[in-house]
Amino acid sequence: MFEELKVLELASVLAGPSVGQFFAELGATVIKVENSQTGGDVTRSWKGADEQTDDRSAYFCSVNWGKKSIALDLTSVEGKRIVQQLAAKSDIIIVSYKPGDAEKLGVAYQQLRINNEQLIYGQITGYGSNDPRVGYDAVIQAESGFMFMNGEPDGASLKLPVALIDILAGHQLKEALLLALLKRERTGEGSLVEVSLIQTAIASLANQATNFLVAGKIPQKQGSIHPNIAPYGEVFKTKDEKELLLAVGNDKQFRDLCKVLGKSQLAGDTLYKTNYVRVLNRILLGEELSVLISQQSSVTLLPQLQHLKIPAGLIHDISQALSTPQAAPLILSSNGLKGVSTFVGNFSGVDNKQTAMRLSAPPHLGEHTDEILKFID
Repeated sequence: MFEELKVLELASVLAGPSVGQFFAELGATVIKVENSQTGGDVTRSWKGADEQTDDRSAYFCSVNWGKKSIALDLTSVEGKRIVQQLAAKSDIIIVSYKPGDAEKLGVAYQQLRINNEQLIYGQITGYGSNDPRVGYDAVIQAESGFMFMNGEPDGASLKLPVALIDILAGHQLKEALLLALLKRERTGEGSLVEVSLIQTAIASLANQATNFLVAGKIPQKQGSIHPNIAPYGEVFKTKDEKELLLAVGNDKQFRDLCKVLGKSQLAGDTLYKTNYVRVLNRILLGEELSVLISQQSSVTLLPQLQHLKIPAGLIHDISQALSTPQAAPLILSSNGLKGVSTFVGNFSGVDNKQTAMRLSAPPHLGEHTDEILKFID
């Protein structure tokens, strides 16, 4: 789909590189510029306690498939010259520098567009281009309200186990870059687009934000349960010791659930008849459901729930999740390494899976330096 597109990635860690991999998965040529003086993308060294990998850590492999790596010293005259030459031949540039750093290195939008007026320049910052603070996902989760809401009642505030704000910022930047490409196609003009982690996080608060803005309620820690729906997010143990999560979204689903559990009269109880009263009485309801579900085997219960379109699922670990039929098309594999696709959309007439299957493994630091230098000479 993007076979003619050339992307220059001057970004590191997760958010920016995830955008680079997105374009690589759709056929674009993506050149990743890494700092030869510091060992390249810092995530190359982010290894688990027992991880035995080369300069491509498991973390690095999460968002660096299909790219070519060139190692440069951007503080040198030669390094700056090479990047400027690459930028002149690129359609899109992705950066994630702290405000002011791009200008010092000579790779800011206004500096690069001089030789490429159609350049689309996408930058990710922590707090916006006028705020010099360093933006890290964990800090943003703390400051945006996510950690305050996350955890058990009266328990510690918890960070999400995935750098979700980085991932969401990557999706926001993808949207902005695609709009910029559409604009360029129509007008011939390039664009500067920016996404900040903090605004991404605020925009992602969704119903929790409006629970405060509209209803005046500051969301509190509730474990996995939903503040507006019940039983939604509650976890129950089955007879065979499996953890089952329910996500009942309407009264019909609740009536069908009670029927499957052999206690239809529960749905007519004035304490549980509507979602509103179920939310008010969710603790008592949870106790009732806990007893009923503990008498059922997951092997027989789950198919019945799924047959009646009652939202429910077993809690899986990562190994189980990646073994599902739905995960199979997303698994990338090359030269003994595996990863997960960042793009899941399907277009009629376009075989995205075939493109992804052709992706090269995440590159070693500077693996393609000589090849890229020949390209610009």
